[in-house]
Amino acid sequence: MKKRGWGMGCMWYGIGNTALPNPAGAMVEWLDDASVNLAVGCADIGQGSSTILAQIVAEELGISSQDITVTSADTLITPEGGATSASRQTYISGNAAMLAAIEAKKIPLAEAGILLNQEPSTLAFKAGTVWAGGQPTALTIKEVIASCRKQGKLTLGSGWFNPDTTTLDEHTGYGKPYATYAFATQIVEVEVDIETGRVEVLKILAAHDVGRAINPALVEGQIEGGATMGLGYGLMEEITTVGGVIKNTNFTDYLIPTMLDVPEIDAIIVEEPEPSGPFGAKGVGEPALIPTAAAIANAVYDAIGVRIYSLPITPEKVLQALASQAAGAAG
Repeated sequence: MKKRGWGMGCMWYGIGNTALPNPAGAMVEWLDDASVNLAVGCADIGQGSSTILAQIVAEELGISSQDITVTSADTLITPEGGATSASRQTYISGNAAMLAAIEAKKIPLAEAGILLNQEPSTLAFKAGTVWAGGQPTALTIKEVIASCRKQGKLTLGSGWFNPDTTTLDEHTGYGKPYATYAFATQIVEVEVDIETGRVEVLKILAAHDVGRAINPALVEGQIEGGATMGLGYGLMEEITTVGGVIKNTNFTDYLIPTMLDVPEIDAIIVEEPEPSGPFGAKGVGEPALIPTAAAIANAVYDAIGVRIYSLPITPEKVLQALASQAAGAAG
């Protein structure tokens, strides 16, 4: 016999810790053809940070992200980027890249003002052209960069960002540990086989406040990947130790979700721009993982009426909980 249940898990998570200095830097340089080199210390370990940083710089410079070459995580030539952890890179390295792009745009904008006989403050770069008063002109960014080159004007900039480092209040002990926070709610539907104890996750609804989704497809991928990790944490991943020695050191014994275990995941992107983030963005990496196991545990309780307090929720634990419930009812 199988029973179904629904459960909810909610979380908030700090982005950009402020207890200690937490900086990142970036360097931007226009090349002769108006393409751009971007150098950042941020390590892209599969989360798509190089794509995001290129998009942020492209948006600020008014060009396509396809025209940006990213050099990242080379300690010989790239500036400090800090750890690729704590869901911080979009927020902190993104701000650094945006500030570097703003700096790199100053000389070209001034040159465009000379060429158009306009105040630079009235000009903007957009879609590869110079705009004046909100309207496109016939002058291209490439022509502006070429004019700078003829005069030996360097078109580059650097920037860095560090959220304000705060200390604990000496009187109250209160402080501000993070620059901003991410929020999320996940709802899970499960089916529990009360004869075998097996729990199957049928669907995950995952709503995440990301500030602003610089790249919605990457945000969805982060949410889907994090929810899948949370499923593994909630139902199957467990380290077995004997006398302090790990016994399940391979994936034969340490189980993780496969494609057969992953249910339908409905990623819901909630955009509430963060004023201190680059174009309103903040992190989404770890928040995608955090609520899932709690939501699964609540759904199992909804299905069978008994609470399981330890993870993972294995078939053995489910059967034991059901047996205890039955014994209690009989007593």
